[in-house]
Amino acid sequence: MDPEKLRKRLHNRMRRAILDYDLIQEGDRILVCLSGGKDSFAMLTLLQELSERAPVKFELVAFHLDQKQPGYPTGAMVTYLESTGVPFEVVEEDTYSVVQDKLAPDATPCSLCSRLRRGMIYRHAEQHRCNKIALGHHRDDSIETLLLNIFHTGQMQGMPVTYTTDDGRFDVIRPLLYVAEEDLVEFSIHMNYPIIPCTLCGSVEGRRKFIKNTIDELEKTIPQVRHSILASMQNVRTSHLLDKGLTRTGREIPVPSACQSGDDLF
Repeated sequence: MDPEKLRKRLHNRMRRAILDYDLIQEGDRILVCLSGGKDSFAMLTLLQELSERAPVKFELVAFHLDQKQPGYPTGAMVTYLESTGVPFEVVEEDTYSVVQDKLAPDATPCSLCSRLRRGMIYRHAEQHRCNKIALGHHRDDSIETLLLNIFHTGQMQGMPVTYTTDDGRFDVIRPLLYVAEEDLVEFSIHMNYPIIPCTLCGSVEGRRKFIKNTIDELEKTIPQVRHSILASMQNVRTSHLLDKGLTRTGREIPVPSACQSGDDLF
């Protein structure tokens, strides 16, 4: 795809999510979490471009955690962030060793690693006077999470586009939740981001990889299957499900459609 058309598509889909769920408001100060992967790099680029022309004024602070994993390209993230002009902080913390030491031999590292990172993110969000934290999860992450929960935990639960932390201090937002992973891959190649592979979890195939492959197979016969699954999460008929806490009320709450046009806004 033409790079400018791709950029416009990414902006359109991100703006729709922002508008549908009121993710960004006047005066927000947002900690943009950079993992070193394509998704968070793209999120920072798109949010920075949006901040320059949006009718509401908001500020960004980029945050990256150097977890001291083997092969980490020291200095690469600092060099990149300096080129963006966005205020940033890169924190060094050896969570890699902690996870390796605490993890059971047959367990995947993602859960423990996430908990360790979360505490550090909250602490630095407070230090930078941020009221919101932006994460780079995209459409495919949300779909895979929904199916993982259905298949393995017996819950119909995906990724919330926004939520407030348990202590009430921060709103966590996922502005890329309408954006397709394949578009982010293409955009990342065009932008030549200094991708930092995760050696802690990058080699773990596990259940999420199986789900991704399963959806790929379905897409061969149902080309719009990812779009349909995303749409279904926004078009819930609670009276036709079996959760007693929902069916007793008989109420259905309308949810904005991902297909709404918001291209002329923001």
